[in-house]
Amino acid sequence: MINLFLSEPKWDNDAHNNSSINTDVILPQLNKLASQIQSLVTHEARSEAKLWLCSALSTLSISPRRQLNLFMKLLRSKPRKKQFISQLLQLMFEKRPKKLGSVLAKRSYLLEKFFEENPKRILEWFSEFAFDGGSDHKRGAKALAQFAFANRDICWEELEWRGKHGQSPAVVATKPHYLLDLDVQRTVENFLDNVPDFWSSNEFAESLRDGQILCLDTKFFLDLFIRFMYEDDMNDVWDAVEEFLTEESFSSLTQHLLITLEERDLCRFLELLGDCFDSRIESWDVVGDSGSWLGVVVSRFGDAESIDELLLLNSVINQGRQLLRLVREENGDDEGESLKEAIVDVCRGLENGNSFSLILREVSKMKHREVIRILGILSWTIQFRLSEECQSSDSWECLFRKNGIEFRRSSDHSLVSHNGFSEESESDSDVGRRVSKKRHKKGKKKKNAKKKKRAIDDEDEDDLLIGDELLGLNQISRSWLLSTDGFSATWTSVDLPEHIARYCLSRWMKWFLAGQK
Repeated sequence: MINLFLSEPKWDNDAHNNSSINTDVILPQLNKLASQIQSLVTHEARSEAKLWLCSALSTLSISPRRQLNLFMKLLRSKPRKKQFISQLLQLMFEKRPKKLGSVLAKRSYLLEKFFEENPKRILEWFSEFAFDGGSDHKRGAKALAQFAFANRDICWEELEWRGKHGQSPAVVATKPHYLLDLDVQRTVENFLDNVPDFWSSNEFAESLRDGQILCLDTKFFLDLFIRFMYEDDMNDVWDAVEEFLTEESFSSLTQHLLITLEERDLCRFLELLGDCFDSRIESWDVVGDSGSWLGVVVSRFGDAESIDELLLLNSVINQGRQLLRLVREENGDDEGESLKEAIVDVCRGLENGNSFSLILREVSKMKHREVIRILGILSWTIQFRLSEECQSSDSWECLFRKNGIEFRRSSDHSLVSHNGFSEESESDSDVGRRVSKKRHKKGKKKKNAKKKKRAIDDEDEDDLLIGDELLGLNQISRSWLLSTDGFSATWTSVDLPEHIARYCLSRWMKWFLAGQK
């Protein structure tokens, strides 16, 4: 049975004297396994591992001021990070369009060229006249109607109608639905040629203020705002960007923006981010919260030459299940077989219960980043073994009992002791006896009258099927509430390997931290 090392280690003088002999074996095995996993996630699966890391970084928390400084340094750095800048503006288009819409409203005249010789843009922006006979026009249609009425003496004749004759301002004022007969394309083209004041008018500027126009041609406006920022250096554009970077959550910014960075730029980001964190671990959350270790590792990133070690640590601690998938995909390859052999060697080295005590004693002398590396690899090794060896409900319950984990079956919610089943719960053997009784009942019923035979047979077959299904479902679909999280969540065999591994790592790190005080 797998030892989870959940009892706080104690060692005597003999164990201490022999520690160097034992750790000289197990630590090189752990380092070999770490190197092989690192090779897997930094070569074959590097792109995927980088996505995992970016996702983990989004769980960190820093102050709005530091957040602003961090991203502004990237925006102002050279060479210019085009994808990063475009993605940031795109995010602003989607989440805060009014910020940039207000900037456009101040420079509405610039959009005259946007509509020139582009009938599609004209029709999309200026055609939304109200259909209900009211004056609730939308977007450019509202601007066109308001400007035409306010300046009818100079521009009404520029309106083009699809009917046999035009409409007067007085008639349209009483019957606004007549504007639906306007030939929008020809009218706007007339305004482009003959009514230059419209493009700098308050009416047109107001139609831009909510930022909806940004969706009309995203590429055009991305290019326009990049020009505003880097060629024209417009203060109000930078003010809008800074405001957005301060208000938007760090999680959202990292998830959307980091994936656009080249690796050298991601390294630069991590170096800057490291200044926001202490290099010491103060606590470690029960579920293995990434923020409790990632900040510590990032704080020392300035010493690293690449992100390879971060990819390794994040994979074994935060992405254990995905890492298992990668290892299994390597099945049959030389590297995959070598990696599995390294896992077996580590597991064999841990069969001696005292080995873990010696490892914990040794890591107490190491830097925090090295501690996280070794214990993280150990916890993932346990996750690997659990996923391979615990294939039935009975094997899970045996694991719980042997390692002192109290559990309740979620079907009956009764507490199960370490030694056996609770009085309220029913074991698989109980189910078997119940099924056996039903089978005996079947033989007895067959002696009854022939006219009842078919109904009885059908009933007995159902009983037998239900019994067999129960036996199977108890093995496959059973779920538990565990003392590891205070019985707060229901766990199935699918999620248990990752949960147990994280719980082990949490316990080990707490012992390590307690020993540092």
